[in-house]
Amino acid sequence: MAVTVALSVAWKGFGVSETVPETIEGAIRRGMIKATRPMALFVALLLLFACQAMPTLVKPRLEEEGQVFVYLQSFSQDADRLTFRLEGMSAVRGDGTTVPLFLHIAEIRGKELKTDRLLASGELPPGHYLGFSLRVAGSTLKGEEGEIALPMADEISMMSFPFSIARKKAQVVSLKFRYRESLPGGIRFAPSFDAEVPGRLASGLIGLVTSRRANTATVFDKVTGRVVAVVPTGTSPAGIALDPVSQKAYVAISGEDAVEAIDLLGADVIGRGELAIGDRPEELALTPDRRTLLSANAGSSTVSVVDTSSMVETQRIQVGNGPQSILVDRAGRRAYVFNTLSNTISVLDIGTGGVVATVATESGPVRGEFNRGGNRLYVLHKYSPYLVVYDPGTLSVVQRVYVGSGGTALKVDPRTDLIYLVRHGTGEIAIYDASSFLPIDSYRTREDVSHLTIDGERNDLYVVLPGSNKVRVIRLIGKGTEYEVEVGDDPYWVTPMGER
Repeated sequence: MAVTVALSVAWKGFGVSETVPETIEGAIRRGMIKATRPMALFVALLLLFACQAMPTLVKPRLEEEGQVFVYLQSFSQDADRLTFRLEGMSAVRGDGTTVPLFLHIAEIRGKELKTDRLLASGELPPGHYLGFSLRVAGSTLKGEEGEIALPMADEISMMSFPFSIARKKAQVVSLKFRYRESLPGGIRFAPSFDAEVPGRLASGLIGLVTSRRANTATVFDKVTGRVVAVVPTGTSPAGIALDPVSQKAYVAISGEDAVEAIDLLGADVIGRGELAIGDRPEELALTPDRRTLLSANAGSSTVSVVDTSSMVETQRIQVGNGPQSILVDRAGRRAYVFNTLSNTISVLDIGTGGVVATVATESGPVRGEFNRGGNRLYVLHKYSPYLVVYDPGTLSVVQRVYVGSGGTALKVDPRTDLIYLVRHGTGEIAIYDASSFLPIDSYRTREDVSHLTIDGERNDLYVVLPGSNKVRVIRLIGKGTEYEVEVGDDPYWVTPMGER
């Protein structure tokens, strides 16, 4: 249900500030701490411990509060000449009191807002809310002689849009800007919006992305890129394993040593399996029969075997040091665990739950992918500059291909056998031909990528960009950007229905 609302302007706004702790490494670079030899050793050990024990700083999970996420839809061409600056936004409670939200956008330029943007978000006490209040610092309209400052409405009003917040739940509100109604008489600025709660998606249209520092999984429409729901999760959600038949997603909860099950249609956590303290699960794999979930536990150097019907760990397998990712073959017989710190691949027999082989690798294996025929296993490394090709039957090295060190993400298109790989610090996705192993193309991302996947139904490449808190969807043919989805802090993994 859509509701038409109008906003007027208050001159004195409120600000929402966020204190970012100074890192020790950053303080040394900026001269705030003198780096003596003992201090340098201490810092090195501290940074090493931080990298191993806690991959990212995260906030606590929701306990008593709920959340709201306010998205601003793309602007029409009419608003291209308009710019306005925001000072703050609040949710208005049923008793008239307000709760400030965090603004993700301070300045809105009509000509640049051609995709949905995350406008504001925040934690709210459970209860009934009347709507939102918004404060605007100023607005301009571009004319033939340049930018013209617009006078603003002097009364204070609110955006009337009733909604409710439940404990440990999140509410998404979508705003559509009404340009003509925001310029009554063409002489003053009083922003006006239509507001609505997005409807549920058909299962085949769902995309899901985890955000580690936000403790959320964001549900979006894979055709339009519009966010329809946000699911609060445990602390530091990481890898996802998707079950398209039961329409569930399993998420590794790295910060709480657990695995959660999300109902994709209901956009809610419906199950949780506890692992051992210190496991720090990073990534998951689901067997083809969807009965068994495998969790690569980086903290304990183990793999947990979890029964998906009960969410109970049925077996624990010791593997190499620092397992980062896990790959199941198409027959569901073997799983390959990539142990980044011990430079090995542990090969598991899924039926017996035993390690049948340990393969020595180049330095820092992070991820593996099969080719279209399933007779070649490509392994990308963090510290070695080689992409190594294995015969999965004999576990012997077939070929070593120089691609450069710093590997972070790898995807092989099973339809074309093209290899998409990403290295840290390059700001691009390199595309290799599998027959010649020569680079044939690339795509500039201008920032690092944590994960790649392909939607087989729409022939799109999904790219997770943690630095800008976005998922970018790229057409494989033509390499044009379909859309970008803004999500919570530090996105890690994305999966769409129809993933190949």
